[in-house]
Amino acid sequence: MVAPGAAGSSISSISRPSSKNTVVSTAGPSISIEARRQRDNLIIEPYLAPVEQARAELREKGSRFRAIILPVVDETSALAEIEIMAKQHPTASHHCWAWRLGSPARERHSDAKEPTGTAGEPILRALRGAGVSDAVVVVVRWFGGTKLGRGGLSRAYANTTGEVLSVARLEERAPVVRLEVAFPYHQVGAVKRLIHPPQVTLVTADYGEQVAMTLDVQTVGAEELKAALADLGIAVDRRSGPGVD
Repeated sequence: MVAPGAAGSSISSISRPSSKNTVVSTAGPSISIEARRQRDNLIIEPYLAPVEQARAELREKGSRFRAIILPVVDETSALAEIEIMAKQHPTASHHCWAWRLGSPARERHSDAKEPTGTAGEPILRALRGAGVSDAVVVVVRWFGGTKLGRGGLSRAYANTTGEVLSVARLEERAPVVRLEVAFPYHQVGAVKRLIHPPQVTLVTADYGEQVAMTLDVQTVGAEELKAALADLGIAVDRRSGPGVD
């Protein structure tokens, strides 16, 4: 289902699977999903990401808030977009921001001289709540002469972020795990038959004494692919997913 957005933008309504708090192992005590992510360095949850820039505005007691969401690929691009937005809004009183990258997400935020905890954190919470990553949101504020108080500021920054999320065009991204395989030439055909983008994507292929391939595999199908490769007698070396430290 597609909800209308501003200026021709749209947002896809995507059902997100519910997440459980723990994964129980018969071999030991329960382990949290977050702990398992860190242990395996494996991206396991899909998320939403902006396709293009979108903007939304809100006014509160004379103050004007403008939120801009932009797609980013790494911290460098996020900081560059923040700097650009600040230069585009030189008369604003504050340029507050938050960004998230990947899943599980790396995050940062800034209150930009607003009272601590009243700007960057509400922006970040709105991004988390919407399941949005690979994004930076900059909220610029023009002070209208009336102080909003800590609660009023927090609500204004959160609500403005919510407004821009409601009009942004978002796409679902399936996280991947990177696999490396090596095998004899006579198995090239069998391995290539397992490659079906976007579920399984060939990243690199090196034809030396053996064939060495790097594959990006959506995590939901990673175990199935590894089993198919094992049936061919091909061992798998798992690497961290793209964008993961």
